[in-house]
Amino acid sequence: MAPSLKPSHLNRYREIAMLLARHGRRDLVRSAGIDDALTGEGDHQADPEAAERLAADLESMGPTFIKLGQLLASRVDLLPPAYTEALSRLQDAVEPFPIEQVEEIVAAELGVRLSRAFPEFDPQPIAAASLGQVHRATLRDGRQVVLKVQRPGILAQIAEDIDVLSGLAETLDRHTDVGNRYAFADLFEQFRSSLVDELDYRREADNLDTLRDSLSDQELIVVPAPVHDFTTSRVLTMEYVDGRNVTSVGPLGQLELDGARLADALFLAYLRQVLVDGVFHADPHPGNVLVTSDGRLALIDVGMVARLKPALRERLVKLFLALADARAEEVTRLIRTMGEELPGFDEGQFERSVADVVARTADASLQEINIGVLVLNLTRQAAECGLRMDPELVMLGKTLLNLGQVAETLDPGFEPREALRRHTTALMRSSMETSPASMMASLLEAKEFVEELPGRVNRAFDAIGSGRFELRVNAFDEDEFLHGLHKLANVGAAGIILAALILASALLAHGNSNHPTAVNWIALAVFVISAIVGLAMLVSIWWGSRKVHARR
Repeated sequence: MAPSLKPSHLNRYREIAMLLARHGRRDLVRSAGIDDALTGEGDHQADPEAAERLAADLESMGPTFIKLGQLLASRVDLLPPAYTEALSRLQDAVEPFPIEQVEEIVAAELGVRLSRAFPEFDPQPIAAASLGQVHRATLRDGRQVVLKVQRPGILAQIAEDIDVLSGLAETLDRHTDVGNRYAFADLFEQFRSSLVDELDYRREADNLDTLRDSLSDQELIVVPAPVHDFTTSRVLTMEYVDGRNVTSVGPLGQLELDGARLADALFLAYLRQVLVDGVFHADPHPGNVLVTSDGRLALIDVGMVARLKPALRERLVKLFLALADARAEEVTRLIRTMGEELPGFDEGQFERSVADVVARTADASLQEINIGVLVLNLTRQAAECGLRMDPELVMLGKTLLNLGQVAETLDPGFEPREALRRHTTALMRSSMETSPASMMASLLEAKEFVEELPGRVNRAFDAIGSGRFELRVNAFDEDEFLHGLHKLANVGAAGIILAALILASALLAHGNSNHPTAVNWIALAVFVISAIVGLAMLVSIWWGSRKVHARR
């Protein structure tokens, strides 16, 4: 079944078909039913520059595909390393739009002229991307702020692209093996949700508040505060942080920084977000981490965050500790609980692959280990063996990879595995401390239990006395349990009967040794009677077994 070819989408389908064909995936073009959109493009085998060409092609197709490329850069289970590396360098920088359009958008969103809300406003943007651009300004109370203003017309363009990609993803999942293995529809849903969040600047303001609360006790980490009164879905106002990109700090500048302490603080901040809070900044690449003028680190551009469920966080704690100690069997077991086993999952190959990855880390020095690379390698091995991993784990691997790059820039001697072991243990110890609120809740539950216990006991005894008491056990299969118990009782009864026959005959023979003829007859009679009774019991047991089987 081909996707719905709306006339307004035909040009986009043609561009996507040409893109897939140029990069050797004409099979996907045919399976998706859009091969008619091709205009003579042939299959081309990948060459050493194919990855860079893919990044350039996505960049030329506009903001939606730039963002898609950035997401694919984290999917090492989908693409080879050369492609993920090229896509991770995708530039999201475009020509700025005019100041006149900025004024129109701000006035429409805030309901006030730009000059009245911001007495000082720099018309030259300090950054311009495909979704919006950033300007410095000053509020009427003198606070220094920055404004992120959404690019005009971007919502309509992205909505159309999402409509196109959604249909293609569903078609590929239904009609291709690769789609069934990698769940393109799920991947696209993750992408769509992330992009929708980025397009609503109120969500980014909420993310800033969340991260500020989470890291409020980290003196070396700064998160700019949003100004909610001047924030809408298309305009985000937040405090200005005086700093520079972490990669722009030269050798002389690094001498003035306590790089080891900053790297360790950054690593701790992210582990706390992941393992304790369950909400983490999912895009900490070097461009989004600033070194402030007072020697701290600032996290900016927090439009992309990921959220982890409590059960997944608990497994991650165990996984990190197992990785830190190079326990391959435990790593294998935990990763299997974080993914979905597809038909054809190769358990043996997966165990060998994980053992190989973990063994290589055990033999490497601490400085040679990048936790992000390790997690991404494990997800790649899982995908190759038929284990579809949770998207959050893949995103976490990419986050840790970027985090490792920033930490290495700050401190080339940073030891991530040692920091992982030390901070994970400390964080879990602090997270298990009981707060006054949780203690009060437990006390209230205990009080309620004690108050209601006498009444519950009385009702239970009343039910027993009237013959209405029922005990229901759902923890196991009662029928199977009763069947096994019945068989066990049968075997026991038969054994007792046989033992009784033998013992009775022996006792009679021993007790009447002076009269061997009489003893023989009496012993024989007892044996025959016992045999008849025993046979009757065996028949009864057999008949009861048939009834049990009939009920099952």
